[in-house]
Parts: sequence; structure tokens; C-alpha cells
Amino acid sequence: MNFIINLLVTAGVIVLLAYLMPSVHVKSFWTALWVAFLTAIFTATIGWILGGVLNLVTFFLLESIVGLIVTALMLKLVDKLVSNFKVDGFLPALIIAIAVAIALALVNWARGDNRDDYARLDTAKLQTEQLLASNNALLK
Repeated sequence: MNFIINLLVTAGVIVLLAYLMPSVHVKSFWTALWVAFLTAIFTATIGWILGGVLNLVTFFLLESIVGLIVTALMLKLVDKLVSNFKVDGFLPALIIAIAVAIALALVNWARGDNRDDYARLDTAKLQTEQLLASNNALLK
């Protein structure tokens, strides 16, 4: 279900940016959905390998920036493969990647997909407090 929602949000962002940016051309929403699907597949396969290599070069310090660059590169690859989708240049592809990342983060936040992360943080905080309390009891 998350994959379908992510595809729909990504396609919506692509269509919206096609209306806002003169350097992005999409024929229809179905084309944008196909572009979103191909970008997701390529990012999960080719992009994963490319991201791993680039992250090794940056020593994992710029992981999110590398992720955006890899997504932009995958969009340019899809641009070459899909005839009804055109991105003129790398900068518009990077802007699409940033907009998609922000939109997906907002949708995931609104859906409450990060509750498990907060639960893990609360558990870690509780364990740390218990550890500190037991260390203080030993020191007294």
C-alpha cells in the first residue's frame, strides 16, 4: 500500500512541476505514473549500487544529498527511455527529486508512518534513564 501511495504522490509532484517549470514536459498523469514507477525501480536497483559507490566516496557524510543526486540521475535515465516525458537539464531533475522527497516526507508524516521511530526513541530514552539510575545507585 505504501508503494502505491508513494507512486501516486510522486506522479502528482511530477505533473505539478511540469505545469510550473517550463523545462519539464509530461504528456499526462499516466505518463507521470509510469515515470514514477520506472524511477522507483531504477532507484532501487541501479541507484542502490550507484548510491553505495557515491556514499563510499563521501564516507556516508552526505547520504541524503547523494540520495537526491541518484534520484535525479535516475529521472534523467527515465527521460531517455520514456518518449512522453522530457526534463531539460540536470537542475530540473534535481528540483523534482527534492520536491518528491519533501512531498513523500510530508505524506509519511501525515499518515503517521514514523510512529515506530518515536517508539524506538522512547524505549532508548527509558533504557538510558534506567541505566543512569542504576549507575547512580551503584555510586552511592
